[in-house]
Amino acid sequence: MGEKYKHIETAVIHEGYDSKEHLGSLTTPLFQTSTFTFDTAEQGENRFAGLEDGYIYSRLGNPTVRVLEEKIAALEGGEAGLAFSSGMAAVSAVLFALTKADDHIVCSKGLYGCTFGLLQLMEEKYRITHDFCDMETEDQLRSMIRPNTTCIYVETPINPTMKMIDLGLVMKVAKENNVPVVVDNTFSTPYLQKPLEFGCDVVLHSATKYLCGHGDVVAGLIVGKKEFINQVAMTTQKDIGGIISPFDAWLLLRGLKTLPVRMDRHASNATEIFRMLKQHQRVKAVYYPGDAESGDYRIMEKQMKSGGGMISFELEGTKQDAQRFLNNLKLIKIAVSLGDAESLIQHPATMTHSSIPKESRTQMGITDQLIRLSVGLESWHDIWSDLEQAF
Repeated sequence: MGEKYKHIETAVIHEGYDSKEHLGSLTTPLFQTSTFTFDTAEQGENRFAGLEDGYIYSRLGNPTVRVLEEKIAALEGGEAGLAFSSGMAAVSAVLFALTKADDHIVCSKGLYGCTFGLLQLMEEKYRITHDFCDMETEDQLRSMIRPNTTCIYVETPINPTMKMIDLGLVMKVAKENNVPVVVDNTFSTPYLQKPLEFGCDVVLHSATKYLCGHGDVVAGLIVGKKEFINQVAMTTQKDIGGIISPFDAWLLLRGLKTLPVRMDRHASNATEIFRMLKQHQRVKAVYYPGDAESGDYRIMEKQMKSGGGMISFELEGTKQDAQRFLNNLKLIKIAVSLGDAESLIQHPATMTHSSIPKESRTQMGITDQLIRLSVGLESWHDIWSDLEQAF
């Protein structure tokens, strides 16, 4: 964040918007328009030529969307931001911008299923190859870098295993090889983790999740240096067209105002649920960044404010036992999103990560007994009561 608002709790409410510029409207106006008029033909020519600032067409920029983009850039501590119609639109735009045919990407060992699918598609169609790396040591990561490596792509915590990646370690190797680093920060949000502060080049979000927080938007966001963001805006976003609607941007701006309050509650609830799960005889293992006994805990302490609101755990038994457990839940909803006010639960092997071949899933640590829980804003006592009766 800039000097204007030094604390994120203030910035999420005020950054990027001045009511004096909009007739005193306290809330950001919704510019629900597809196009913008020009005063003269010459003005239109100048705007298309880039000689004059101003709006042209909502695929190329919109005032409501602009406020969102400026706000997320400030929250992540980046120079500029860009909004998309979905998290995957953001992922694909960034990866297309950083690669060309025959390039190579190094990825964290564990990715969202659709990101995995996109990488497969890029390899099949454009010979853009990828390798997975545990990223536990510098030498391990160095061994993966090739002359044609143009990107290191990281999830931390990894979806759904909750494994942490040391961003400082990754950046040391990346700088040695002049390779940009992209971090999916969806699980943490800028309230809990700011990858750009560790030197990473691009941060992206499925804004559908915690940034919205209310389960009523599908959107994506990226933040980085202004030169790169402008490059993406004028190429992969403009020409492929994965833009966010003004109304969805408006809803996101509304949701962002309560991000710090919500994240604190998600994290405090998750801490209690983690503690109860770890003691339960039906639970074989629990994966949570806030687990002080985990080998990843030191990384969490170094780069996150808290353990966040996501927990994964493995049940004793079979896939059918895991599904039976989900079916027994009454309060917690079976759904594949996360970060909503409601607690949501899902079975990654057959849902979000089902497109990944079983052998690859197993290597990532996604077993048939693994369950992912997005801990909501309800009383943690009620959340636990539901889990306990389902066991």
